[in-house]
Amino acid sequence: MRRGLKSVLIFVAFAAIYTLSRHGVVGGNSSTTTQALASTTTSQVIPTGSVCQGSDFHAVFNQGQGAAGTISSSITLTKTTTGNCTLNGWPLLILQDKTGSVLKSTLVDVSSNGPIQFPDTRANEAPKDVNLSQNSTASFSFAYSDVPAGSQKSCPVAYVIGVQIQKGGSVASVNSTYGIGPCNNGQLWVSPFY
Repeated sequence: MRRGLKSVLIFVAFAAIYTLSRHGVVGGNSSTTTQALASTTTSQVIPTGSVCQGSDFHAVFNQGQGAAGTISSSITLTKTTTGNCTLNGWPLLILQDKTGSVLKSTLVDVSSNGPIQFPDTRANEAPKDVNLSQNSTASFSFAYSDVPAGSQKSCPVAYVIGVQIQKGGSVASVNSTYGIGPCNNGQLWVSPFY
């Protein structure tokens, strides 16, 4: 009986820590961007020390791979500014079409127990501090379905992906030559920084 109570307490503690480590909801500029999270919590753990900003980075889109309607890609961030800073948690993504209009997106944070496994095994781990200095790199992976869902006939295509480190922070933008077309309300499964 005591062992069962201990297991329940450990599970509750883990769930609380996991829930508190989730990131917030991002709004777009003049267009509306809706980003729903897998959980109802909208907080982000901010590590001690200097937190990186999107403007600290040059972002590069890494063309992905796909199978059975699921496309997986990644973005590499190279720190271009001096000094040290830390990344922790999941990026906030803002998708834009060719005209710069913000597209609706739904972000689902993924880690080791997530609904999807990324090709890069580091993307499947729990979030951790990624400490960076000038010219060092960090990455994150994302995946999406390109199969229309429900009444969708086609899915909006984004050619620019804005990467925010934290809600309200500056953005590192990256272009996708072929565009990404996440269906199901722009749903993207996103890994933590690694």
